[in-house]
Amino acid sequence: PISVPTLGGLVDDFDQLVMFKHEDCPGLAKLSELRRAESEGRRRVSVLVGNGGLYLPLEMARGADGAMTGFAYPEMLVRVVDLFLDGRHDDGEELFDAYLPLVRYEQQPGLGLAVRKTTLARRGAIAHADTRRPGPALGPIESIELDQIGRAHV
Repeated sequence: PISVPTLGGLVDDFDQLVMFKHEDCPGLAKLSELRRAESEGRRRVSVLVGNGGLYLPLEMARGADGAMTGFAYPEMLVRVVDLFLDGRHDDGEELFDAYLPLVRYEQQPGLGLAVRKTTLARRGAIAHADTRRPGPALGPIESIELDQIGRAHV
């Protein structure tokens, strides 16, 4: 973790620092503090968020510029960002909420990569869902759960 004062010092000292990837958890207060410092005169830097997009609408509402993260439906992340940047926060929240069960399911520690790759393979975006050894793989129950989540929410 990097504190906002430390990050601010880096921004002040290094003109080439133009973007910050925000992946703290929790980190919403840090994002607000960073934007508040900019409103008080600190040079603005772009903030892209990670964490699989789990907090994207909240982060966009607090001043994030976009996302740089993995999710099996990247086009949803792009659309949510566009809606927020267009001032259509409610529409962005509604779209995000439709995908939230899958966002949450994909964030499981130790299994999330297998969930994402399986979804991408089912979508035809990649040839197969295998992960490098000793990576995770979905079991039969997880595969059924993913089917149910996909049918109900996406």
